[in-house]
Amino acid sequence: MSDASGGADERPFEQIFYPSDQIRLLSWQALAGPKSAVVLMGAVTLLSFVTGLSTLSQPALTPVGPLTAVMPFPTLFIRFAGVLIAFPLGVCTLGLQRRRRIAWIVSIGLLPLLAVLPLTAGRTTDIPLLLMIAVTIPVILRNHDSFNTPLGLSSFQTASVAAIGGVGLYGTIGSYGLRTQFVGLQNWGDAIYYTIVTIATVGYGDVTPTTVQAKMFSLSVIVLGTGAFTVAVGALIAPAIESRMAAAFGNMTASELALLSDHLVILGYGAIAESYLNTVDPDSDIVIITDDSNAAAELSTDGQEVITEDPTQETAVSEAGVDAANTVAVASDDDAQNVLSILAVRNVDPDVRIVAVANNETHVAKMRSVGADEVINLRGIGGQLLGKAVSNESHQII
Repeated sequence: MSDASGGADERPFEQIFYPSDQIRLLSWQALAGPKSAVVLMGAVTLLSFVTGLSTLSQPALTPVGPLTAVMPFPTLFIRFAGVLIAFPLGVCTLGLQRRRRIAWIVSIGLLPLLAVLPLTAGRTTDIPLLLMIAVTIPVILRNHDSFNTPLGLSSFQTASVAAIGGVGLYGTIGSYGLRTQFVGLQNWGDAIYYTIVTIATVGYGDVTPTTVQAKMFSLSVIVLGTGAFTVAVGALIAPAIESRMAAAFGNMTASELALLSDHLVILGYGAIAESYLNTVDPDSDIVIITDDSNAAAELSTDGQEVITEDPTQETAVSEAGVDAANTVAVASDDDAQNVLSILAVRNVDPDVRIVAVANNETHVAKMRSVGADEVINLRGIGGQLLGKAVSNESHQII
């Protein structure tokens, strides 16, 4: 046996036919990446909800787990914890999909709390939930750097949320302090219950003020609570509704684009991008970033979502929702700008798929080296089409 240079291959027989190099069929980096963390969180949420429903359906519960002796009110905890924790976990799953840091922080707090449920109940049907949590926590911790997008609340929205929390504390502490002037209010649990039903204006009547001071306090909780809740709903929910309505007319602002998911982001607007937009469905979710104000004005007139900023800047890339995008296309007529745009995208989201256009064949390798998953060599494609046309292999060049 000889090698390509003509010399004899002196490797041992075993090394030739049984090489030691192993073919990796599965990448651990991909298996334990941020996308896997989101999937696992979704699975934990579903299992938590199903486990909670199963527990609620039981007429009688007897906790027999190892944590039963140290848990206060173990029966109450295992009956309601599964369903109650599932809802915030679902919100965290959506937040992790958007790479929100606050979602990562809350998830790290909720997952160990949820693990207490099967360890307290001690039922064999809760083992899958415990195992799923045990797998999810290391993956979440491993990808802590990937979930670094701030929540992005405005000062008004932050103040609205803080107002609700402040009213809740005011109602709870105040009612507990005045508990001797209420019927049916004896402990902190009663105080929390009273505050929630009062702010929600439900008023079951089981907790009743008996003095003028207690009645005036209750009125203050009602006025402050309903006011804070109304303002918070307007600050948090109304922008999302308005953005969805505006999206139907193609008038989304840059901040509203953050609500998009699985969309296409085009960085730079050149001849290739223009040609591509002429072939796609007008209703496709596409966001274009270009610093050409004239082109941006024309695209906006045509109903396209445009951010008029430098596509090489990370702030513009993040504003376009790259962390939630399906694919990023880097398609300006300037290869140097394309390289910088690829770097900006990779700094914002290391995992998103990037397709780049190379106007010069010598820049293909550079774009791949800085993070492009696929590079379209325009000159190479043109040469192939020309060769087919000359050899009569193609009757039409599109």
